[in-house]
Amino acid sequence: RLGQGGHAYLQEWLWWAGLLCMGVGEAANFAAYAFAPATLVTPLGALSVLVSAVLSSTFLHEQLNVHGKIGCILSILGSTVMVIHAPQEEEVSSLESMAEKLKDPGFIVFAVCVLVSSLLLIFVAGPRYGQSNVLVYVLVCSAIGSLSVSCVKGLGIALKELFSGKPVLKEPLGWVLLVCLVICISIQINYLNKALDIFNTSVVTPIYYVLFTTAVMMCSAILFKEWQHMVLDNIIGTISGFLTIVSGIFLLHAFRDMPFTPDLLPLFL
Repeated sequence: RLGQGGHAYLQEWLWWAGLLCMGVGEAANFAAYAFAPATLVTPLGALSVLVSAVLSSTFLHEQLNVHGKIGCILSILGSTVMVIHAPQEEEVSSLESMAEKLKDPGFIVFAVCVLVSSLLLIFVAGPRYGQSNVLVYVLVCSAIGSLSVSCVKGLGIALKELFSGKPVLKEPLGWVLLVCLVICISIQINYLNKALDIFNTSVVTPIYYVLFTTAVMMCSAILFKEWQHMVLDNIIGTISGFLTIVSGIFLLHAFRDMPFTPDLLPLFL
């Protein structure tokens, strides 16, 4: 089992089929990061959680009670609010400007903190608490995921330049971002599978979504300065939309196995 350090799932065709389907979805997600702020794209990933819940209820006959349906509605409303108040990121149109942002002291400090904390979680906290605390492996995935989104953003810019006829293949930054992306995604897949093997999916999914989205929003705000030019109502709207999505995801997963009948309602309802 992966939770015990094994990788037997690599021999299962069903796992590879699922990974391929996820790859197709992430390719579309990759395209979205190239044209929109990460603070907008990442929270909208909550819609995939809703689709999974609806498909599970339809094809796998899993229970979707009243709490789950309310959670779906809240997540859709929160996503709508975030789209309306989404930040307009500072324009980054070339690899040169991306390189300048990667050299920013604020982002360097953030990246170093992410790497150090991830190493501590993997080599210190993992052997001790990985089997009993869901936060250990999920925090590794979320922290490394924030860096992978930055790599995706840079590669999206490189692809746009490549299609416009610029000699991007000669730029070392593009290849560095590609290598870093492969490493980050490999770490994410490994430790997310460990977390899913040890703990219930209904526990891992909402915690991972919240931590990953928070880490990406922090990284994007530091790297692209998305929040500097936002007015107060847009900041409040973005945060409120995100918290509404979090509330919806919590309702969808926390009460999934709880039976709910009209008898549980108060008499006046």
